[in-house]
Amino acid sequence: ISIVSGNIKQGTLDGFDTGEGVAIGKRMAENLGLVLGDTITLISPEGDVTPLGTTPRMKGYKIAAIFEVGMSEYDSSIVYMPFSEAQLYFNMDGRAQTIEIYVDNPDNVDALKPLVEQAAQRPIDLVDWRQRNETFFSALQVERNVMFMILTLIVLVAALNIISGLVMLVKDKGHDIAILRTMGATRGAILRIFLMTGAAIGVVGTIAGVLLGVVICLNVERIRQFFSWLAGERLFNPELYFLSQLPARMDASETISVVLMALVLSFLATLFPAWRAARLDPVEALRYE
Repeated sequence: ISIVSGNIKQGTLDGFDTGEGVAIGKRMAENLGLVLGDTITLISPEGDVTPLGTTPRMKGYKIAAIFEVGMSEYDSSIVYMPFSEAQLYFNMDGRAQTIEIYVDNPDNVDALKPLVEQAAQRPIDLVDWRQRNETFFSALQVERNVMFMILTLIVLVAALNIISGLVMLVKDKGHDIAILRTMGATRGAILRIFLMTGAAIGVVGTIAGVLLGVVICLNVERIRQFFSWLAGERLFNPELYFLSQLPARMDASETISVVLMALVLSFLATLFPAWRAARLDPVEALRYE
């Protein structure tokens, strides 16, 4: 409930535990046309047993709060009610179907499972957040790998542009290179000149790309809202992407790895043009001068 209490958009949770009001998601309220103070009727198939069979249980609850946690799946399908009222509604006096445990470090759940089983003192079924969202995380991992391949191809294309640009530079400056050679410049000196030129292009491009990427990452939600306003429709429909906004978090290790890859590829891209400039024969270059 702490996740919900920190994302209340309308109403309040004061006295929620002792009242009969419920909290619903913003998208559920929009889909059902409900506002704060309206009554929502809940229907449970596990109703009262009568001579004619089991009748569904129906009861109306006043909407005390409307929340928006950012996950469309939660905002459109979950109703929170006081625990005692839920036990009464589902005929589970003194019992609960599920107990959810929140931990400080979600990546450390494997170490906590034996402790939970020991505390329960009975056989229980444990399902962690990774198992519950296994399909979703598998899809994210596939998308992550594809995006890495796409970014790698983009960097390779940029490296090819460096190669072609330096090759054209060597061709255009062949006369100047030949003069430097006749004045005593060694092949190593020519090689270093073009290596430094290509490396400078790679460093400047990488720095510009990192700065632009950081700005976009920190303002991705504002950018989405701007293009949504520009297009006149909502981009990244929450019903399809399960998100009401685009979250963004910078990973320092991934950022550093991408920067290093870009710098290494840009440096490697300068080797062939620099080698070609270093082996240029000044006699051939100045033959018709």
